[in-house]
Amino acid sequence: MIDKIYVGRRKRSVARVILRNGNGKITVNDREFENAFPLQIHRDDIVSPLKSTDMLGKFDVIVNVNGGGTTGQSQAIRLGVARALEGVNPEFRSALKVEGYLTRDPRMVERKKYGRPKARKRFQFSKR
Repeated sequence: MIDKIYVGRRKRSVARVILRNGNGKITVNDREFENAFPLQIHRDDIVSPLKSTDMLGKFDVIVNVNGGGTTGQSQAIRLGVARALEGVNPEFRSALKVEGYLTRDPRMVERKKYGRPKARKRFQFSKR
């Protein structure tokens, strides 16, 4: 069986998600789910689309994620899982859409400008 890969992105993170029929095992970068994301907030973020569609424990989730930090990665995985669930059953779209799981968060880090120490911060002004 060839599994379809669904992509989720957030900030600098890119997550490739595969759903397979199984008993709810989540693997992130060939590691245990709990070891990859030690904070409960990030783990809740990842399983929230599964909970909202009552599919928790019915699919194995295989994830390959890179770039960014743990928050960006967990939210990228959340988007990938939501897209994969929609691919499995299009009726899940309304439940996922209401929760906002299918929306790609467009916020990115603003680039540093020349003549400034950061993107918007300015050097101290001196009149004399």
